[in-house]
Amino acid sequence: MNLNATLIAQIVVFMILWLFTMKFVWPPITKALDERASKIADGLAAADNAKLELAKANKSVQEQLNQSREEIAKRLADAEKRGNALVDDAKGRASTEAAKIVADAQAEAAQLIVQAREALREEVAGLAVKGAEQILRREVSAQVHADLLSRLKLEL
Repeated sequence: MNLNATLIAQIVVFMILWLFTMKFVWPPITKALDERASKIADGLAAADNAKLELAKANKSVQEQLNQSREEIAKRLADAEKRGNALVDDAKGRASTEAAKIVADAQAEAAQLIVQAREALREEVAGLAVKGAEQILRREVSAQVHADLLSRLKLEL
């Protein structure tokens, strides 16, 4: 065999194989590679979009949490204000009631003092009458009686 003929036959076979590969094998491979590349690109784009959406969702959640915290703090402050108002109102009512009780007790004490004075006056008057009786039994003098009665009036 001739080396040149073998070489030419191999070149012809290689060219036929090359044409066959370029015509029938290479297009499906490139198509599959292109599809795979586009799927990968789409997947990467979807992943980027998902990252952006996740960041937006995290931001939204954080804003909602901040709003909720502010609202809770506001409600707690309002509740504390209402509680303080109720406590102040109760203190006011209690002090008013205490003042009323003290005033009633003072009025009752004053009344008891007046009653005690009246009882003492009656007792003193009774003693004065007894004293007058004893004086009258000893002597009957108008001047002495008048002096005694005037002294009793001053003492009472």
